[in-house]
Amino acid sequence: MSFGAPAYLVVTAALVALAIWSLQRAARLRDARDRAFSDLAFLRRSLGGRDIVGTLIRAGWIVGVALVGLALARPHLTLPEPIHDGAVVLCIDTSGSMASTDIVPTRALAARAAAKKFIEEMSSGERVAIVAFSGAASLVQRLTARHAVAIAALDTLPAPNGPTAIGDAMALAGTLLGNHGPRTVVVVTDGVNNTGVDPFAAASSLGARGIVVDTVGIGTNSGALIPGTSEAAGIDTAALRSYARAGGGRFVRVENASALRGALGALGRVTAFRPTSVDVALASALCGALLLALCAFIAVGFGRIS
Repeated sequence: MSFGAPAYLVVTAALVALAIWSLQRAARLRDARDRAFSDLAFLRRSLGGRDIVGTLIRAGWIVGVALVGLALARPHLTLPEPIHDGAVVLCIDTSGSMASTDIVPTRALAARAAAKKFIEEMSSGERVAIVAFSGAASLVQRLTARHAVAIAALDTLPAPNGPTAIGDAMALAGTLLGNHGPRTVVVVTDGVNNTGVDPFAAASSLGARGIVVDTVGIGTNSGALIPGTSEAAGIDTAALRSYARAGGGRFVRVENASALRGALGALGRVTAFRPTSVDVALASALCGALLLALCAFIAVGFGRIS
C-alpha cells in the first residue's frame, strides 16, 4: 500500500488515539454512575463476565475512525489487472542440446509440453507468437489471439539439431512486437549460446523498447551428452540471468519436466496481468462511515447510549 498524502497518517493516528481515550473516559464515567445509582448493575458488570457486545462496539468505533482518517492519506493498493491487449513471443530452443534426456523424456519434448501450459494460462485476447531457434531463428506462428491455433503450432517445432542462436531469436521476436502496450519475450533454452548475434545486446535492445525479457533455463548440469555427439549438454545460468536482467524480466531455472510446466504456467499468468495502482480513499471512507453508523445503531439498540 502507498499513500498520496502520507502526512495525514499522523492525523489518523491522532484521531484513533482520541477515539480510544474518549471510549475509555465514557466507560469510566458510566461505571461511576452505576456505582452511584445501581450497585446491582455495577456488581453484575464487575463479576458477571466479559461485556462482549460492548467490546465489539468499541472495536468498531476505533476501526471506523481509523478507516475514515486513513482516507485522508489517499491510500492506493497495487492490484493485478487483466491484460487483454498484450503480446508475447515465446522463443523455444530447438538446438541439438535440447535432445538431451537429462529432463525426461527430452528437453525438447518437455519444453513443448510446458509451452502449451504457458499458452493455456494466458488471458483471452492476449496475443502470442512462437519462434524456434537453433543455428538461426525461424517464425513458427505469427501473433494470434487464437490460443488453440498457437498450441497446435507447437507440434510443428523442428526436431533438435544444430547450434544455439539465442540472440537471433530475441532479434526476430523484437520485429514481431510493436512499440506500444504490454510486450514480453519468453526464451526457453539451455542457455549455451554459440552462434548469431550477441544475446545480451539483443536483450538490452528489447528492454530499451519497453519489452520485458523472461528467460527459462532447462537442464541439470549432470554431464549427460548431447545424443550423437561427445559434447556435454550443459546450461549457462549466469548468461540467462544476465539476459533477463538486461530485459527487465525474470530468470527461472528448472531441472525436471514438472518444474518446467509450473514455471511456464506461472509466467503465462504473469503476462496475463499487470500491476495497477488503485485509489481506495473513497472505499476506505465509505467503509469507515458505514461501520460507525452500524456501531451507533447497535449501541442504541442495546441501550449503550443513554
